[in-house]
Amino acid sequence: MRSVIRSLLGGLDRVGTARWSEITIPDPFDILGQARAYGMNCGLAVSCGTLKSRTIATATRPDREFTECEIAEFAHVIEAMHADFCPPLSLTDAQSQALRRIAEGDRHAAAAAKLGISESAFKARLSDARSSMHARTTVEAIQKARSYRLL
Repeated sequence: MRSVIRSLLGGLDRVGTARWSEITIPDPFDILGQARAYGMNCGLAVSCGTLKSRTIATATRPDREFTECEIAEFAHVIEAMHADFCPPLSLTDAQSQALRRIAEGDRHAAAAAKLGISESAFKARLSDARSSMHARTTVEAIQKARSYRLL
């Protein structure tokens, strides 16, 4: 199945969506025929992310082709999941410093003073760090940064 998906999406060098019915390459192992034997008659594939961190997902249904709206919705879900689970490659020095200050127990005012910036600038750095880490809270951002070895 993976080889069919790779061929369907033009290998791992292309991102986007495609229906299984759009496959025009030979299927010598009858992968799609085997899928149909299990009720997977109509399918689609989504590929997103960079070459270093690519997500490829498929969906099938037994009764009809996916509509453009369904494909867009599925792609949106997969892209959101990819973003949530794909670790950032780095944090800026400002983001790292802000997270580190909070991780070491400083309150916003004390951390800002130690860094020589205003409290509002400090909060902006924390907000940027949360966004970069796809975290809802600062604690979650700290945990993710540590698990990704960015702190």
